[in-house]
Amino acid sequence: MSKDLAYKFIAQAAEALQEIPPDSIVSRTLYNDPVVKVILFGFAAGQELSEHTSARRAMLQFLDGRAEVVLGHDRFEAQAGTFVYMPPHLIHSVTAFEDTRMLLIQVDDAR
Repeated sequence: MSKDLAYKFIAQAAEALQEIPPDSIVSRTLYNDPVVKVILFGFAAGQELSEHTSARRAMLQFLDGRAEVVLGHDRFEAQAGTFVYMPPHLIHSVTAFEDTRMLLIQVDDAR
């Protein structure tokens, strides 16, 4: 890696959380700098990130599994390949129907 051009390469991001313990949500930060943060979440079937908001722009990329995503008043089913963009302050939640891995990408516009 060049000292002038720092980068992060992960060939299979989902493998960073190989096991999701029953009845749990696990997370691992894959990348973090002053503007961008990338977190890999693993949800056991039935687990939920309850309704909340964020001051940052956020994107969700579902890697595997199946989950319900609530964005404002709208409900969607997410699966491997689903991409979601959320503006700041949007009320949202995620509930896993089965073991699910999801990337959360947050962008801080204030910087």
